[in-house]
Amino acid sequence: MKQRIPLIILIWLIADVYFFHAVKILTDNSAIATWIYWMIDVLLIGGIMLFMFIRSIGRNPAIISILMAGLLLSAVPKILALPVLLVEDIARLFLNFPPRQFWVSALAAVVAAIPFFSLLYGMIGGRHNYKVHRITLPFADLPEAFDGFTITQLSDIHSGSFSSKKGVEKGISLVNAQNSDLLLFTGDLVNNLASEMDPWIESFAKLKAKVGKYSVLGNHDYGSYSKWPSKKDEADNLARLKEVHKEIGFKLLLNQSVQIEKDSEKIALIGVENWGKGGFQKYGDLTKATANVDDSEFKILMSHDPSHWEAKTLEHEKHINLALAGHTHGMQFGIELFGFKWSPVKYVYEQWAGLYKRGEKYLYVNRGFGFIGFKGRVGIWPEITVITLKSI
Repeated sequence: MKQRIPLIILIWLIADVYFFHAVKILTDNSAIATWIYWMIDVLLIGGIMLFMFIRSIGRNPAIISILMAGLLLSAVPKILALPVLLVEDIARLFLNFPPRQFWVSALAAVVAAIPFFSLLYGMIGGRHNYKVHRITLPFADLPEAFDGFTITQLSDIHSGSFSSKKGVEKGISLVNAQNSDLLLFTGDLVNNLASEMDPWIESFAKLKAKVGKYSVLGNHDYGSYSKWPSKKDEADNLARLKEVHKEIGFKLLLNQSVQIEKDSEKIALIGVENWGKGGFQKYGDLTKATANVDDSEFKILMSHDPSHWEAKTLEHEKHINLALAGHTHGMQFGIELFGFKWSPVKYVYEQWAGLYKRGEKYLYVNRGFGFIGFKGRVGIWPEITVITLKSI
């Protein structure tokens, strides 16, 4: 990330200089407006430099969040408004450069205002704007006793980012209101440290499900993104996090399976440790996790990273009917309107939000309950998934 910062700053400054021409016209070249405009840049660049070169600041999540929020609010609106100014300059090029038009600068300001206020809302209200996504999935091999069986999926809680107990409790109440048979959590309970859950254990222990609550680990849960004094400290942190899962009432599956029974019929619930493409941990062992699972059983897999589905799950010797993942957060930024779905994260993950199907196998990618880095959500809202299994 730090290696990319100079390029990000360069793009931002180019947009800044270009957009400033519109600001000058709209403010009649006001000295005060000019001073405020560039002082914001100076403060942001100064903060970014401190983040890059002072270790204590570079690891402070509150400072990182403030800098990210400031950079997004400053850069994104200006970049999106540039085409308006660019079209005017192309026209001016063919007209011997007449003065810039006030109305074009005003239009650029209006275009910039839309993403600015969208981002601002995302930081203030979007982070707890929970949405319940309901889907019914039909299966020919689902035991009849499980026809109508309901599963609530949560993912990516990232408790270290929370600051509003009221907002978190709102989400927990909405989860319990679904009254599902099974509650499954697909990883990333914390950002880095098990202690991040300390203020939230009582709240998340309130989560309810009629049959049971199960969980797996995500890439952040291992503490790999923190610098530890020793390997023992890192191992102790992970051990404590596993205890936290018990304290909030979840059975943590670590390359393991359990059988869920109803009316003398059973389905297999499988949980693997994190496995992700690229540089992410590859602790997940699907063969080990399914060792005690008969191939004829109906199977649900919890695997944090959706890239595991294509890389390992689809072609595995044992048929996995339904895989549940998270990890992407939908990048916490995008558009979902009238069936249209887009986020920049789609260029990184082919399966990044919602339902995917290959043959008779399904994958559902939850958009995440919490947030990290950017302390907000724009367009891609925090999700509570409710899946109803249907026997056909």
